[in-house]
Amino acid sequence: MNYKKSIVITLFLFLGLTQTYSQSDKEQILTLREDSNMALKENNLEKVLSFLTEDVLLTSGHGNLKSGKKAIREYISQGDLDKYYWLRTPIEITVNEKRGLAWETGTWKVYDRNENSQSQIGGKYSAMWTNETGSWLIKSQLFVTLE
Repeated sequence: MNYKKSIVITLFLFLGLTQTYSQSDKEQILTLREDSNMALKENNLEKVLSFLTEDVLLTSGHGNLKSGKKAIREYISQGDLDKYYWLRTPIEITVNEKRGLAWETGTWKVYDRNENSQSQIGGKYSAMWTNETGSWLIKSQLFVTLE
């Protein structure tokens, strides 16, 4: 009987610790944003694209609309990623778990890889995240150049 009790207690403790250490949806999105920023900084285009849905939409800081991963791959490839990288800093993330959607807003800045200290341009952004496949991915991003 003591053996069964210890198994049950161990199981409850394990399940409790698993829930304690599992990330919330908001924390997952923040982690993914950090990872996507790192991929841009490391000039890793394939990893950058891995955070996007196949039918992703992107509106650039000057209002150009790109549709789909293929178009974004071409856009980023032509954008001097080897010379510049950009970082997004989230200010707010709102999650609708029932719909599997999230909204992120924040600021973005572009940096010269050779002059790492001061941003070249920047502005505000918003991103729509979706969790259709069990993982959070970016479905749409809007950037507005304000600096």
